[in-house]
Amino acid sequence: MTNHTAINIETVFPKSLLRKVWHNLLIGMAAASFVGCATVPRSPRTVAHVDLHRYLGKWYVIANIPYFLENGKVASYDTYSMRPDGRMNNVFTFRKGSFDAPEQNWHGIAWVVDRDSNAEWRVRFIWPLYSTYLVLELDPEYRWAVVATPGHKLLWVLARERELNDVTYTEILKKIAGQGYDTNRISKVPQPADS
Repeated sequence: MTNHTAINIETVFPKSLLRKVWHNLLIGMAAASFVGCATVPRSPRTVAHVDLHRYLGKWYVIANIPYFLENGKVASYDTYSMRPDGRMNNVFTFRKGSFDAPEQNWHGIAWVVDRDSNAEWRVRFIWPLYSTYLVLELDPEYRWAVVATPGHKLLWVLARERELNDVTYTEILKKIAGQGYDTNRISKVPQPADS
């Protein structure tokens, strides 16, 4: 039979030190859980309904959260058109680095996955890869929209015109911040002046 010796921790460390360690541990755990709650963004909320036929057409990219595929691209816009199979053509048009550069296009396909709201789509530019597209904010007159991917990593501010007035843009940023997005990460995309 093995003889196990129990060690009373209070005989090794003074009670006052143990209380202090325990107290600091509890405060640290509480602070960590608070910070964790504060930094974990909630899931983005989509608009209640998107009228797909009103949404079709050209949308200029006013601003976005920059990422490698769109870095250096200017004068960019998306054009949506309905296909006979019920999906949408999604053509992304841009110039690389300068307004004088030639226009280039990426051809993709988009389809609705939430038929109740039409506000959640899948967009695919390279088969079999796709991304989730959420319509977070939408002007009642369909003059501007905010779309994003889940997880707060990517976001685009879109408009029917190449420019949004400052008041509207500021209001849009407030709405985005209310959805848990860091508006400091959002950059305007250069667009040429309308001629």
